Amino acid sequence: MVQVESRGPSSPATSPPVVHFDHVTKIYRGGGGVHDLTLDVNAGEVLGFLGPNGAGKTTTIRLLLDLIRPSTGTIDVFGLDSRRNSVAIRRRVGYLPGDLALYEHLSARDVLSHFAHLRGGPSWPTIRALADILELDLERPIRSLSRGTRQKVGIVAALMGDPELLVLDEPTSGLDPLVQRQVHEMLRAAADAGHSVFLSSHILSEVAQVADRVGLIRDGRLVAVERVVDLQQHAAHLIDARLRGTPAREDYASLPGVTSCTVNDHDLHLEVAGDLRPVIAALAASDLDDLSVREPSLEEVFLSFYDNVD
Repeated sequence: MVQVESRGPSSPATSPPVVHFDHVTKIYRGGGGVHDLTLDVNAGEVLGFLGPNGAGKTTTIRLLLDLIRPSTGTIDVFGLDSRRNSVAIRRRVGYLPGDLALYEHLSARDVLSHFAHLRGGPSWPTIRALADILELDLERPIRSLSRGTRQKVGIVAALMGDPELLVLDEPTSGLDPLVQRQVHEMLRAAADAGHSVFLSSHILSEVAQVADRVGLIRDGRLVAVERVVDLQQHAAHLIDARLRGTPAREDYASLPGVTSCTVNDHDLHLEVAGDLRPVIAALAASDLDDLSVREPSLEEVFLSFYDNVD
């Protein structure tokens, strides 16, 4: 890994947010956009921004970078107004767009050298070190590169200036699983060094692996913002039991902690929040043939937010 001087993550309770959306709305003529978005990104954290295609993720990023302007509301980045100070803000940001476009006739080396010159650095050894981590061939022309290899060029371009804020739109699109893991490690290293990462994705498992918090957006509206660890700790357990007889639904649906109960012939499916012991005791006293207990995946937890919002 490329070593970044660690400044330590700042505490959200004592430090102002690096990014602050304050009741931001952007509506397009044909519909879509974002509505009344209030959201913070803190120093030293990876914030995953989740939602299906068309939910408003890219619009949010473009608003943050002042590529488009909000209809109402304000956005502060590093304590600066995103509109009046957009040039100063961009000097401190590394950005990977979802629709990455590169100079087709140049090599990866030429493209990255050009971007480095525009930023006033960084040094070539830093760029080379990042490319080596991703096993990126710098000599081939962009036009000959696969989609995944082009994405590697974009990732190096976003990271190479050691930016205080990384804004990444679907960063691992087109990458194989091993490279995805490398990218996740690089993002965690940046956050551990005190930088901030705003990571947009529709891949729930990806965000769960790397994010500290997740914001869930649907139809342009923020559904929830939760810490990943809280989602894991408060997730209901899923119990599947097979009984030799036919279970009576009312015997189990009324047990403490049971939030969902489904009976299908001899099979019983329960969702249980909190203490499992009353449910396990009831099942142990029945004519039990088989039993499995598991926690839901984070994908299932995230999707439940969508299911439970009108």
